[in-house]
Amino acid sequence: MDDDLSSVLTAVGPRLRALRRQRETTLNDLSAATGISVSTLSRLESGQRKPTLELLLPLARAYGVQMDELVGAPATGDPRVHLRPVQRGDLTMVPLTRRAGGVQAYKLIVPSRGSGPPETKTHEGYEWIYVLSGRLRLVLGDRDMVLTPGEAAEFDTRVPHWFGSADATPVEVLSLFGRQGERAHLRAKSGG
Repeated sequence: MDDDLSSVLTAVGPRLRALRRQRETTLNDLSAATGISVSTLSRLESGQRKPTLELLLPLARAYGVQMDELVGAPATGDPRVHLRPVQRGDLTMVPLTRRAGGVQAYKLIVPSRGSGPPETKTHEGYEWIYVLSGRLRLVLGDRDMVLTPGEAAEFDTRVPHWFGSADATPVEVLSLFGRQGERAHLRAKSGG
């Protein structure tokens, strides 16, 4: 086997393990999302199993990253971000960043409001959202508010939260999310 190919394949396992840990995902959760057995995932991460296209495709899809990122392919010099939407239930997420870990940027397309009360959730991280179009209902702890185009909110995701369309029209939102509590810091020049 070519030495370059061998070194690329050897680096895939540690890269997969690092990505899973950065995303704070368990092998069981990843197995459920990809249909790949826990033992196969473990052997991939430890380097005891060679990565194949059949294994890497579902992993790239589950993580929302390009295959290049999983195998450490050299940069092509193309600075464009190729937007590939990811569906999470009825929410459409368009990743705007390509690197694993750190603050992630997304464009979210939130469908018009369905029936039923909002179900809040909590998880590690910090989120900053900016409404591009539509009206976004944000439930944050005991607060219930509506954000309109041009408005932003920033919050700790350990606080029970939920967001969705405030009415019968979809909402487009920019979201910056950091798993370890990274905050978005906006700086503005003072007038004068």
